[in-house]
Amino acid sequence: MSSPVTSATVTGVRMPEGHDADNFRKVVLENFDMSLGTGLNKIKGKAFRIGHIGHFNDLMLMGTLSGIEMGLDLAHVPHRSGGVLAAMEVLKARDVVPMPKSKAAVR
Repeated sequence: MSSPVTSATVTGVRMPEGHDADNFRKVVLENFDMSLGTGLNKIKGKAFRIGHIGHFNDLMLMGTLSGIEMGLDLAHVPHRSGGVLAAMEVLKARDVVPMPKSKAAVR
């Protein structure tokens, strides 16, 4: 079942040297109840995956980015802050495109 408005992808994020991706994933899960995918094979412990498969709208994206940015802070992983605000500015500046409702919301 494919639809032009669903996503069929994941995003991989590499952790800085000396920081364990699995520990970061645990911090995010325990603090925000958000599950991130593990790196596989050669990148296990070095990267995590963000799943955005299926219906994934702007608010879901902002929640995901917020959880990751807050998790990076809590896990003491060095990063440039402000990614969530930058993403919000990009989303606000684009032309508004009506998003179809998820099937769960349609009755």
